[in-house]
Amino acid sequence: MSTKRWTRRPVASGLVAVALCVVAARILTGQSAAPGKAQADDAAAFREFSARVEEYVTLRKTVESRLPALKPTDLPEMIAAHQQALARTIREARPHAEPGDLFTPAACEAFRHASHAVLQGAHATNSRAYMERGAPTPTMRLAVNEVYADTEPITTIAPALLAAFPPLPAEVAYRIVGRTLIVIDVESRLIIDVARRVLPPA
Repeated sequence: MSTKRWTRRPVASGLVAVALCVVAARILTGQSAAPGKAQADDAAAFREFSARVEEYVTLRKTVESRLPALKPTDLPEMIAAHQQALARTIREARPHAEPGDLFTPAACEAFRHASHAVLQGAHATNSRAYMERGAPTPTMRLAVNEVYADTEPITTIAPALLAAFPPLPAEVAYRIVGRTLIVIDVESRLIIDVARRVLPPA
């Protein structure tokens, strides 16, 4: 009897060891798969964001084609009048525009991950210093379909941060105000969408 008990214990111990190895392997696999899934989710969110941007640009080109072309001029009042007409026409073409039209919840998360990686990583100090020069008032009013005021400065986005974001067509651009990321129409300065609390706090 003692011999049988002795022979069973190694078998039981071996099974426990195998089970522990399987559990450990699953844990490690889960840990390695989680970042991969997050990256895939962010990539998919960025693709959807870019598709929505392209839809806006298509609409914008259609709208602009209905306006009289701005002839070459140095008169600021003529340029301002064209900008205002373009902003008004785009606004009329997007009467129900609201936050989230471009920055879906998934896209906000993707931008948040990209921003945190840059502004809390190796490039954090240089990137923040780069963007602090001439930064606009953090409390300025930002709303979809309103114009980004000419009197407000424009933050120059750090190259490392810009490289982490999806590229934009020439008609639109990113702007940063405090922790808020926005997309504006370059010529009319109309705010196309707003994503708040995207950038990490300083």
